[in-house]
Amino acid sequence: MPKIVGLVGKANVGKSTFFAAATLKPVEIAAFPFTTTKADRGVGYIRAPCVCRELGVKDDPQNSACVDGVRLIPVDLIDTPGLIPGAHMGKGLGNQFLDDVRRADALIVVADASGCTDVNGQPCDPFANDPISDVKMFEEEFDLWLHALLSRDWDSIARTAQAKKENIDRHLEEKLTGLGINRLHVAQALQEAGLDGFKSAKWSREDFARFTTTLRKVSKPLIVAANKADRDGAEENVRRIREAGYRVVATCAEAELALRRAAEAGLIAYTPGDGDFVVRSPEKLTEGQRRALDKIREKVFNKYGGTGLQQAINEAFFSLLNMITVYPVENAEKLTNHHGQVLPDCYLVPRGTTARQFASVIHTDLAEGFIYAVDARTKKRLGDTYILVDRDVIQIVSAKGHR
Repeated sequence: MPKIVGLVGKANVGKSTFFAAATLKPVEIAAFPFTTTKADRGVGYIRAPCVCRELGVKDDPQNSACVDGVRLIPVDLIDTPGLIPGAHMGKGLGNQFLDDVRRADALIVVADASGCTDVNGQPCDPFANDPISDVKMFEEEFDLWLHALLSRDWDSIARTAQAKKENIDRHLEEKLTGLGINRLHVAQALQEAGLDGFKSAKWSREDFARFTTTLRKVSKPLIVAANKADRDGAEENVRRIREAGYRVVATCAEAELALRRAAEAGLIAYTPGDGDFVVRSPEKLTEGQRRALDKIREKVFNKYGGTGLQQAINEAFFSLLNMITVYPVENAEKLTNHHGQVLPDCYLVPRGTTARQFASVIHTDLAEGFIYAVDARTKKRLGDTYILVDRDVIQIVSAKGHR
């Protein structure tokens, strides 16, 4: 199943602007809470160096795009409603918000680095609010929601596991599948929390709370997008969030959205994640557009080297979810598919994926009839247990061909 990254955070911090900039999907954006009242799913892109230049070929991408040697691979993003304290008890759009979050494999917590939004999503004076508290509020609300969910029949599950002298991880797997939490997540949480899964019936309240928090961290890893970072003084809050122990990227969603729309209109040359942009036809810009672009270059690119949105998305998939890029071909010599298209596809798969598992990602028939794989660079045969590495170009040889 494709991995999904969710955009979360309190109201009015720029989540919908981030989502619109990443997907170019029309969304309602306004400076008041709960503009987003239901989750919105869209397609963004991760950015990675394409193998075409290394291999000296002109590619013909089909499931992705290649712009000047940069491969843009589609990924799923979810924009969730804004969060307020008490969400786990149903306040605001809490129940719906937390239900939407469970579908995500990793999270980008959008926080207002300028401190201009209070805890309820209302505008306030600059730096009157601490963005670190926004991140902690999300963590606490999610932990309390997960705690309540696990508590409903915990005693029964724990007693059953203990009576059968079994680890609690097997008994929790079925209950948590709908949250995107699997047995490996549970086992990792037990290890990191220092708890014995065979003695869960004897856990204290503190043990149970520690397990819940650790399970959230393991199954829903997060990165903080310190948004509105272009405002004066915001870089200090970006530094503070990082020092608080969070993985953080300074972002400027409004600037990214303006650049994406300008590029779409042909006014500038800009690919998401670029360190600058080029004005194509200066004479076509209005004075207001020219000033806006100058301000973006001064406040965003000169200060941070980019808007940060692409970096945040890339880190969510490559670092939090530990994904790699793999290019399947049907002819390892020519690097083509059966239509003769060069390097047509690029897939994101979890690190540790084997050649046979990758065959099933392309089509189940290829995996069922798997004979061997071929490394297109070295032309060496690879067995079904070969573990793929990033930027592999692989031909799958199967008794069941796929057309």
